[in-house]
Amino acid sequence: MLDPTSLYLSNPALLEDARVRGLPLIVALSGYAEAGHVADQLENAITDALPHEVVARFDLDQLYDYRARRPHVRFVEDHFEQFRNPELSLRLVTDPLGRSFALLTGPEPDLQWNRFVEAVVGLARRLDVSLVALVAGIPMPVPHTRPVLVSVHGSRADLLPTEHAWKPVVEMSSSAAQLLEIRLTEAGIDNIGFTVHVPQYLAEAHLPHAAVAALEHVSAVTSLTLPSDELREAAREIERQIDHQVGASPEVQAVVAGLEQRYDDVVDASAPRSLLVGDESELPDADEIGAAVEAFLAAQEDDQD
Repeated sequence: MLDPTSLYLSNPALLEDARVRGLPLIVALSGYAEAGHVADQLENAITDALPHEVVARFDLDQLYDYRARRPHVRFVEDHFEQFRNPELSLRLVTDPLGRSFALLTGPEPDLQWNRFVEAVVGLARRLDVSLVALVAGIPMPVPHTRPVLVSVHGSRADLLPTEHAWKPVVEMSSSAAQLLEIRLTEAGIDNIGFTVHVPQYLAEAHLPHAAVAALEHVSAVTSLTLPSDELREAAREIERQIDHQVGASPEVQAVVAGLEQRYDDVVDASAPRSLLVGDESELPDADEIGAAVEAFLAAQEDDQD
């Protein structure tokens, strides 16, 4: 493996600054599943509201597939401008109460996962981080009309909630963040992950209430004050739009009603289990989910137009 430290350009003075020692690290990488755009919204909410400095910036020419995920550019009358270069960086952020934390955000690498993960683990060691909190969104058979569910996982049992007894064994496609969680545990670095359950039929939409759920969980485990007011306000408007669009489609209403019944059966059960476990007839099939997605996105495009 090539030297992992050559994947990023760091700010040496800041890396040696006592302010960055022993802090919690929040990791939110976009690209995997992309459900609800949780990672992007979390990054924007924090960096737009709180002061921050770049500690290290990764060289995405080594990590990013520009042809698979083409950046946007703007055409103005007779020329192109504003090429939106993706950025994957580690920042030092300060919350409203003066407490600092590290924040790693940007697109999930397409290439060199092992080298990237080694680089992040090396930075975590160098900064002596107290805890790594990883955030992601994943599409699940849940309704938008119920409280957001969040799966919690990590390196230490005492960091995890104990109210749910269901402990599955599942084979699934992986992400760079999941590999990072494994390598952090192997390195003896405490970590906890929050996977937000996003309704399948809204997975491509920006769902502020999913990002709020992620911020709340990260705040609880790190004792940081993280900005969520604007997301909460946006969530109320988005929920109003979704309710209006769902109300206009009996087919989508039927899908949502089925998901509500399944959610209530599982969450209210005395012995909680996975929303993915049970009689397959209880879960809307691919055609129903597809119809719901198409109906929602079509209505959303009409509203934007």
